[in-house]
Amino acid sequence: MKHSSKTIGRRRAALHLALALGLAGLPAAPGRAGQFNLPDMGNSSDTVMSSGAEIRLGKAFMRQVQATLPVMSDPLVTAYVESLGNELVAADKSAKGYSFDFFVIDQPVVNAFAGPGGHVGVYAGLILTAQGENELAAVMAHEIAHVTQRHLMRGYEDQSRLSIPTIALMVAAAILAAQAGSGQAGMAALTGIQAASVQRQINVIREDEKEADRIGIATLAAAGRDPYAMAGFFERLSKTSRLYENNAPEFLRTHPVDTNRIGDALGRAAEYHNRQRPDSMGFLLTRARLREASYNRPEKSLAAFKASLREGRYSNETAERYGYALALLRADQLAEAKSEATRLLAAQPSRAEFIVLDARIDLKQGHADAALDHLKQAIGLSPGNWAMRMAYAEALATAGQPRKAMEQLQAVERVRPGNPALYELLSQAAIRSGDKGASFRYHAQQLYAEGDLEPAIKQLDFALRQRDIDNYEAAQIQALRDSWKEEQRAQKKRGRDAFEFSAVSATPGGG
Repeated sequence: MKHSSKTIGRRRAALHLALALGLAGLPAAPGRAGQFNLPDMGNSSDTVMSSGAEIRLGKAFMRQVQATLPVMSDPLVTAYVESLGNELVAADKSAKGYSFDFFVIDQPVVNAFAGPGGHVGVYAGLILTAQGENELAAVMAHEIAHVTQRHLMRGYEDQSRLSIPTIALMVAAAILAAQAGSGQAGMAALTGIQAASVQRQINVIREDEKEADRIGIATLAAAGRDPYAMAGFFERLSKTSRLYENNAPEFLRTHPVDTNRIGDALGRAAEYHNRQRPDSMGFLLTRARLREASYNRPEKSLAAFKASLREGRYSNETAERYGYALALLRADQLAEAKSEATRLLAAQPSRAEFIVLDARIDLKQGHADAALDHLKQAIGLSPGNWAMRMAYAEALATAGQPRKAMEQLQAVERVRPGNPALYELLSQAAIRSGDKGASFRYHAQQLYAEGDLEPAIKQLDFALRQRDIDNYEAAQIQALRDSWKEEQRAQKKRGRDAFEFSAVSATPGGG
């Protein structure tokens, strides 16, 4: 079977990510095709890694995640998850001094994970499966605790005591799987090698999970949320898993749950007051948005939302009508979509989700001026709302004003660098405005953020060849290129060292 260079690249990236995660903790059981079950990772200990090195590791981790998993580019969904995550971080005393980055994986997987540098990923399937915002908050608080308690570096310290031959075999397995067409064999070899050291890790991982539960429950209580939500989520998933048999929810694969753990969580929760807090509108609208997007055809989405509204099968009518309006927009039933959007805005005129929806309907109807005026006015009232600014930039580009779109996107980049979706929009806006140098540079940054280092460097080479770039811009691009070339040399050196290390260990008496 032939494979494209992109497919091969993703396999290599997947293996590198799997190897990195395998060194950090218990390997996940195989899941359904196309789903990655990532074990928990936490922040580092200064005795093993400096904070600067951890930040660099976190950036490299995110490039691997971008190359391997479908990170959601929807600003409204991301903004909601960030707001919930930041609320929990503010309530967690142990999180002081830590920097967090929350993002969503666009897969129907019930799971979440934490990586080095405070990067916390939440799967769309978890948001849709959680029975209320408190359950989602419970899982996120648990992941935040993995970061603040430095569980990744604890795992690294323990793994670093493994014998040299074991580590060498793990590296060899990664090299095997990196070859075109041998991904399955390499992954099987990697899993088998890890299995030899799993037993010694089980007790450590269980203790890490208990600690994350304990701190996460305290965080929920400090944030004014239901401390029983974590135990409730564990228990519900455990009951559901009996129906799955060998195909349990991914959360249970990477977060082993038993009756003792549920009991411990209940006991911890009993130390705090039980708080019943209603779901926020942000949570309800995000769920509706994800539900609508989960249908592969707009007519299926329309039918589902029509039926739920007709039969009254919803927890919140506003959110259900929002989902229905999104389905109408996707189905190009613009008059009815506009009517629903008008009704929603009349009730909550400052709601970003409704403003963006209304503007997109106006754009599709050919009323670009109305869309731009509404978005501009909204940004004037909420200048820090980056999700709305992204929508305004897209509207400007659609309305044939790419230079103004670039200005809006550059404002977002200054506070949110490293987002591949943002750089893609910047590259497109630069092309439309005739700025070839900028288009190559932004495309390079998009590729770099997605983990494609070599083609990113080539794009910078193209940018430097453009005659219209000024000296200042050329100097910036050259400095970026030098930095990436140094990173590329370091990667190649690590690859050579790993190969030589495994070859020596494979010889009689080697290691």
